[in-house]
Amino acid sequence: MNYNKIRRFCRKFRIVIGLALIGAGIYTGIAWFYLGVIPLIAGLTDFCPLCMITKKCDLPEEKK
Repeated sequence: MNYNKIRRFCRKFRIVIGLALIGAGIYTGIAWFYLGVIPLIAGLTDFCPLCMITKKCDLPEEKK
């Protein structure tokens, strides 16, 4: 399994979801959608607090 592909996909996915939520907040006026800033920042910085807690997005260590 190529974990680098998964990480690249997750990063793009977080950015798109974050922008979509912020756009929905601007369009509807519902302030809860502004929480889309969290996945947007996570995607831009390539840091995901949820992955850090669950350890599901970590790359496997290379075996020598």
